[in-house]
Amino acid sequence: MKFAEEIVVEEFLPTFRSMLAADLRERGLTQSEVADALGVSQSAVSKYAHGEVAQNDRVRDDERVQALVAEVGEGLADGSMSPVQALVEVEVLVRRLEDHDLIAQLHEEAMPELEGYGGDFNVHDPDDELRATERVLTSMRRAIRVVENTSGFASLIPAVGSNLCECLPDAEGIDDVAAVPGRIFDVKGQATIPAEPEFGTSEHVASVLLAAREHGTDARAALNLRYDPDLIDRLKELGHVTAEFDAEYDDVDEAVGEALSATPDATVLYHTGGYGIEPITYVLADRADEAARAARKLV
Repeated sequence: MKFAEEIVVEEFLPTFRSMLAADLRERGLTQSEVADALGVSQSAVSKYAHGEVAQNDRVRDDERVQALVAEVGEGLADGSMSPVQALVEVEVLVRRLEDHDLIAQLHEEAMPELEGYGGDFNVHDPDDELRATERVLTSMRRAIRVVENTSGFASLIPAVGSNLCECLPDAEGIDDVAAVPGRIFDVKGQATIPAEPEFGTSEHVASVLLAAREHGTDARAALNLRYDPDLIDRLKELGHVTAEFDAEYDDVDEAVGEALSATPDATVLYHTGGYGIEPITYVLADRADEAARAARKLV
C-alpha cells in the first residue's frame, strides 16, 4: 500500500527543492540564505547543488512546476513573497497535481492496483469515483460472505439463479452497478458464487434496481430470490413493505414504476410469474450486505 503523500515526499518535494535551491543560487543567494529560505540544512542545500538528490524527470519537466519555481524564487529573493505565502503556493500546486493529474498518475504507477484509472481520481475527495467504486465493491464482498456463510441460502435461489448488486450513488446505467458475474446458483444445496463482484455484469437485477431508483426509492442494492407467498408474508412480518408488479412487462421501468407509484415505500418487489416466466422476489436495501442479511432471516 502506497499513499499519495509518499509520492509527494519521495518524488515531488526533492525535485521541487532542488530546482528552487538552484534558482535561488542563480539569483545570488548564499548557501546559508538558501537553507534559511527552504527551511533545510546547509548540507542539504549542498547536496541539491551537487546533484546528489534524485529528481523526478516528469516533475522537473512540468511547466507548472517550472513556473512556480521561478515565481517563488523571485519572490523569496527580492523579499516580495513571505515563506508562508511560498508554502501556500506550493501546497496549492501539490493539491492540483493530486487531483486527476501528475501526482495521481505517479501514484497509480507506484501502486499497480490503481491501474486502469489513468490517474483519473483524487484520493482527497470523499466523493471521488474511485472511492465510491471501492466502497461499493467492499460492500459487495461483505454481502457475498454473508451469502456463503448462511446455511440454507440455497433454498432461496430461484431456478434462474440469484444475483446481488449494488450501484454507485449517482448510477445512470448498468455499468454503474456491481454484481456477481454469472449469478449465484444452488450447487448440491450450497450457494455457489462463481467470481468476485464486478461492475456491468448484471442486466436483469440491475435493471430492476435502476428502475426502482428512477421512481423514487433511495435503495442502492437489490437481491433476487425465489417467489413464495410464505416468503412474502415472512418479509412483511420482518417489517418490509411489499409491492407486486406485472411479470409480462415490455418495459421494466414502466412496470416497476407503476408498482412504486401505488406503494412508494416498498422495500420488496415481486411478481408471480407468467407464461414461461418464473416468479421472482426482489429485496431492496441501502447496501448489498443489508440485502443479504435480510435474506438470511428467511432461512
